Amino acid sequence: MGAIEDVYDDLDTDVPFEEFEAAVNDKVEQMGGLADEETAAMLLAHELRDEEVEGIADIEPGMDDVKFLGKVMSVGELRTFERDGEDEDGRVVNVEVADETGRIRISMWDGMAEEALENLEVGQVLRIAGRPKDGYNGVEVSVDKVEPDSEAEIDVQTQDSYRVEDLSLGLSDVNLKGRVLSTDSVRTFDRDDGSEGRVANLTLGDPTGRIRVTLWDEKADLAEEYDPDITVEVVDGYVRERDGSLELHVGNRGTVEELDEDVEYVPETTDIAALEIGETVDIAGGVIETDPKRTFDRDDGSEGQVRNVRVKDDTGDIRVALWGEKADTDVDLADYVVFTDVEIQDGWQDDLEASAGWRSTVSVMDEVPDGAAGTDAGDPDEASQSKGLGAFEDGASPASNGDAGDAADAGATAGTDADDAGDGAVEEFTGTVVQAGNPVVLDDGTETRSVETSESLQLGAEVTVRGPVRDGRIEATDVESVTR
Repeated sequence: MGAIEDVYDDLDTDVPFEEFEAAVNDKVEQMGGLADEETAAMLLAHELRDEEVEGIADIEPGMDDVKFLGKVMSVGELRTFERDGEDEDGRVVNVEVADETGRIRISMWDGMAEEALENLEVGQVLRIAGRPKDGYNGVEVSVDKVEPDSEAEIDVQTQDSYRVEDLSLGLSDVNLKGRVLSTDSVRTFDRDDGSEGRVANLTLGDPTGRIRVTLWDEKADLAEEYDPDITVEVVDGYVRERDGSLELHVGNRGTVEELDEDVEYVPETTDIAALEIGETVDIAGGVIETDPKRTFDRDDGSEGQVRNVRVKDDTGDIRVALWGEKADTDVDLADYVVFTDVEIQDGWQDDLEASAGWRSTVSVMDEVPDGAAGTDAGDPDEASQSKGLGAFEDGASPASNGDAGDAADAGATAGTDADDAGDGAVEEFTGTVVQAGNPVVLDDGTETRSVETSESLQLGAEVTVRGPVRDGRIEATDVESVTR
């Protein structure tokens, strides 16, 4: 057997030997005697050889043609497009395939695209050969050859509905149910072709995490139809990456629909006492101080806005700056609020401050989620009913609803001192004013107390009050400011 035959036998190719041999002779002639038959045969074999990969995760742009197995996860619609200089439109179908190592989109063209629509089924295993390239959603493979492989098995489950933790770059036809955590208003922008685009965002959470959803053009109005805490389903979304994070996008084919069911979201928040400058984290706590919204002029002449609130969990408290549209969020005293993707910065008087910018979400929760970090609400059944100050009192009985006055009443009976003290017993209590008005609510870091007083006290002031206890409240006969 000659050198050409030896090289050909090592190839896995559909090219007939006669064509390969003729191509080797042409290569020898083209190189002017610089290569013998064996060298020319090896050069041609490199050009013809399909590059086998261990799995989909190994496929990279710039590779030669690759061969791999993939299970069909979804089959897209047939799309047509105009080719330059040709009368007949081109056709393409995108198919999502996966194996145990990852997922990838493959593109089938023209006649192959029509056959794919007729013959492919979700769950089918395919043997695929094609050319990897950089696509709009990551690496894609333009298919040269594809055939079903009924004997091969791939241990990947197909899904009708996804959870946040199931999402990966390049997925399409995604249906996902989630709880609305926050929404943004519609924004407009100019496209390169001169047309005007529209975009809006909402953030969804489910038991496995949260995801930012981007709504394009006519779908952008959906963001303004839904309020936080309701449940919706994204239908026919597709996954992209932005600034290193996955996002779920909704275009012309997709939509967002309200559902009459509950989806639990438990934020994995960081204890306030553990925060460090430079981190981007999620935090949660009860609101103990709110400031009015302020406006300011930016360097470019536009007007910005910001609002500060202070939140507390059972490890500490921190001021949170709400920028832009976040400043309009309806956050009140005693609300339990989850802030996601906030940046921890050096704030006023060397205190840490959390900055909630465009990527952040601000979610006022109806209930304190069971297992939320930084809280110690006692019995889970009671915790599921709580909101506000009662959520972060050490061993406190939770407030029955989100009203600040009711929360104050609940806080007034929370501490062990109040439980032990009967009506008429004189008590002294020192704390920070976390609610002004009538009643005043004081917090000393471990418990909150409700105080009846005619004194005008400001939020944030530290005072000592003395007086008899009536119905769980201190009727202050003496109020002193604490100076340090």
